[in-house]
Amino acid sequence: MKLNKKRLKKFIKPIGFSLLGLLLAFICFYASIYFGLWGKIPSSETIADLKQSQATQILDRNEDLIGKLYIYDRQSIKYSDFPQHLLDALIATEDVRFYEHNGVDNKSLLRVFFKSILLSDDSSGGGSTITLQLAKNLFGRDRSGAIGLVVNKIKESIVAKRIEKIYSKKEILTMYLNTVPFPDNTYGIESASEKFFNVRTKDLSLVQSAILVGSLKANHYYNPRLFPDNAKQRKNVVLQQMVNYGYLDTEKANVTKQEDIVLDYEFYAPNQGLAPYFRAEIKKQLDTILEQKQFRKPNGDKYNLFHDGLKIYTTLDNTMQRYAEEAMREHMKDLQNQYERAYGKNAPWLKNKPAFIAAKKRLERYKALKSQGLSEKDINDSLSKPYETELFSWDDEKGEVQSLSTLDSLEYYMKFLNAGMISLDPKSGEIRSYVGGIDYRYFQFDHISQSKRQVGSTFKPIVYTAALENGMPPCTYFPTKAITYTDVDNWTPTNSSDIPDDDNLNYSLEKALSNSVNTVAVKVLYETGIETVINQAHKMGIKSDIEEVPSIALGSANLSMIELAKVYTPYVNESVPSTPIFITKIEDKNGNLIASFEDLYPKAKNKEKAFKDETRQAMLEFMKATVNEGTANRLRSKYQLNNAIAGKTGTTQDNKDGWFVGITPKLITVTWVGNDNQQIGFSSTGIGQGANSALPIFAKYFQKLNSDSNYNAITQASFEETAPEVLNSLDCEPTKKDGFFKRLFKSDKDTKTFEKKEKKGIFSWLKKKKE
Repeated sequence: MKLNKKRLKKFIKPIGFSLLGLLLAFICFYASIYFGLWGKIPSSETIADLKQSQATQILDRNEDLIGKLYIYDRQSIKYSDFPQHLLDALIATEDVRFYEHNGVDNKSLLRVFFKSILLSDDSSGGGSTITLQLAKNLFGRDRSGAIGLVVNKIKESIVAKRIEKIYSKKEILTMYLNTVPFPDNTYGIESASEKFFNVRTKDLSLVQSAILVGSLKANHYYNPRLFPDNAKQRKNVVLQQMVNYGYLDTEKANVTKQEDIVLDYEFYAPNQGLAPYFRAEIKKQLDTILEQKQFRKPNGDKYNLFHDGLKIYTTLDNTMQRYAEEAMREHMKDLQNQYERAYGKNAPWLKNKPAFIAAKKRLERYKALKSQGLSEKDINDSLSKPYETELFSWDDEKGEVQSLSTLDSLEYYMKFLNAGMISLDPKSGEIRSYVGGIDYRYFQFDHISQSKRQVGSTFKPIVYTAALENGMPPCTYFPTKAITYTDVDNWTPTNSSDIPDDDNLNYSLEKALSNSVNTVAVKVLYETGIETVINQAHKMGIKSDIEEVPSIALGSANLSMIELAKVYTPYVNESVPSTPIFITKIEDKNGNLIASFEDLYPKAKNKEKAFKDETRQAMLEFMKATVNEGTANRLRSKYQLNNAIAGKTGTTQDNKDGWFVGITPKLITVTWVGNDNQQIGFSSTGIGQGANSALPIFAKYFQKLNSDSNYNAITQASFEETAPEVLNSLDCEPTKKDGFFKRLFKSDKDTKTFEKKEKKGIFSWLKKKKE
C-alpha cells in the first residue's frame, strides 16, 4: 500500500508540474497575443468607432434599387428591419446561448487549443459564437495552420469580449447581419435578400430566412443559385434547429420543409443586371461631381464611391428600363438573323475582306507584333493561336465558352449589329430608360453618350423648323426632281425608288418631310441657308460642331443620341429644349444631403424658346403625318399602336445607320441600330432603313407600356390642340402638278450652284452707290 502511494506521488508531482507548466505556457502565450506580439488587436476605441465599407446604392425614381458600386457588396439596415423568424433562425443555428454568454464559448476555445496544439488535429472545429464570428468578419484573419488557428481564435475572443462590453446584444446582431458574408460575394443580409429574392430584409419569408441563414455554414457549398439541393437540405437543418430550441412548432416546420427554393435573382455587379450602361454613366458623372469641393465630406475629404455607402437618386424608371431592354433584345435577335442571311457568303466581316483586314490592323496586339518587326505571316500565325473565351450569343444569355483565336474572335464579333435607346420626359428632361448597347458584358461602348454617328433624316426636322421659323409658309411646294449642285463636287441628292423624279410634281413641306424626300430637304436648306439651319440646331440643344455643308440636310452631321433626344424635346415642351437629367440628389449613408437637384443642375430650368409656338405646332403636324401616312406608318399598320405619336425615321449613307425618333406628349424616345465598324452597313435599304432597323424597338417598347396600366398617364396622353390659324396654314393639297404656263416658262436645267449668286436688276448700280 505504502509502495503504491509512493509510486502515485512519484507520478503526481511531474504531472502537476507539467500541468502547471502548460498553464503557465498558455498564460504566456495568451499574454503574448493580448499584448500584440502576434499582431495588433483592435482597441476598445477602434471597436467603438467602427467604419465598415458599404456599397453605394443607385436608386431609380421610385427609390427602387438599380445597382451598386462596391468592393464589398454590403448595405446596412436597422435592427427593426429584421423579421423575428430571421433572428430566431440565426440564433437557433449559429449560437443558441447567444443571450447568455459574454461573447466567448470557453469550452469550444479550450477544445480548439488542446486538439490543435496537443493532438495536431486541424479538425477541432469552430464552436464560434455570433460575437466571435462578428470579430472575424470585422477584422479578418492574418494567419493559417494549427498555431495560426489558435492565435486567431484567441485574438477573436479578446475582440469579442470587447465588443460585448461596448455594444448591446441587439447592436451585435445588427452588426453581424450587416457584415456577414453570404454567397456570390455578397455581404450583409440586405444585399443578400435583394440579390437572391429581390425583396427587402423586412419582407423575407420564413423559408427565405432559413435558406440565407443556412448558407452561412459554407456560403459556396450552400449557394442556392449554384447548389439548390444542398441549400434545401441545409434549410431543413435550420428549420429543425428552430423546432429543437422552441422557436418553431413542428407542424409549421414540416410544411416549410416541403417548400421548394424559389429565387428571383438580381444582378447588381457593374457589368450585369438592369441598366448597366446607365450605371456606368452615373459612375462617370459621380467621379466628376464628387471632385468638387462643395460636395466633399465635412472634414474636406472626398467621398469614396466604393466604400462610403452613398445613395444616388436617379430619374430612371426600373420597369420602363426592363421594357426597353426586352424590346431591344426581342428585335435585335430577329434583325441579326435577317442581317446575316441577307449577306450570306459575301459578308464584309469575313476574313480577308477589306473591312476585316483594316480591323485586324487596328488591333493593339497586331500593332505590338508589327513594332517588333514580325512579318505579316508571323503576325497572322501569332494571332491564330486558339484560347478559351466566353462568347456573346443571342441564343444563350449566359454566353458560351469556345476555343478561338484572336482572328476568329475578331471575325465573330465584327458581324454583330449594336443598338442604343434613350427615353426621356420632354418637360423635365428626366431619363426614364437608357440602353447603351446590346450587352454590357461584351460591348461596353455606350452608344448614347460616347458615340457620335451620322443622324440621317432625323436632322431634316431641324432644317424644316429653321425654314418655318424664318418665314417659309407651311404650304410651300418644291419639285421632287433631283438637281446636281455643280459647286459641291457635282453632288446629286436622290430619293428612294418610290418617290417620282418629276420636275412637274411638287410636294408640300408636310408631304416631303413625312415621306423623307431628300431632294426637297436639300432645296429647303438652299432657300433657308446653311448658317441659319446650324444656328437653329444649336438653339434646340446641339453642342457638337456642325460642318457648313449642304449634306447636313440629309443628316451628315455626327451627333450623340443624347443630343438628338434633347433636340426633339421642344416640340412637346412649349418650344423649350430640356436638359437631360440623370441624378436628382445624392445622400450619404445616414441620409444627409450631399448634393441637391439645384446644386447639380443650376441651369436646368431654362425657359428660352428655340422657336415660335406656331412653328412648333406646324412641325408636330408634319411629324404626326410621318407616323400616320409616311415612313413610320408601320407603327399603325404592323404594330397596331393607336397612341398619340409623331416621329421621324432616319437612314444614313450606304445604310450604315438606322434611326427612329418617337415623339409622344410625355416621352421622347430615340433608337439607333448599326454596326460598330463603320465600314460595314446593311446589305440593302429594305433591311437597314430606320423604319425596319430602329423603329421596331420603339414599337415593342410602347406595346409593353400599353399593356401596363401603371403607365396610362404616358400612353393615353394627347398632344396639345393645334391652333386654328396653324391648321389653316397647313390646309393645302399634299402634292400638285405645275400648270401649263409654269411648265412653259420653267427652266429645264438639272444643274445649279448651291451657293446663291446675287441677283442683278436694273437698279443694282443704285444699290451699290448707296452702300
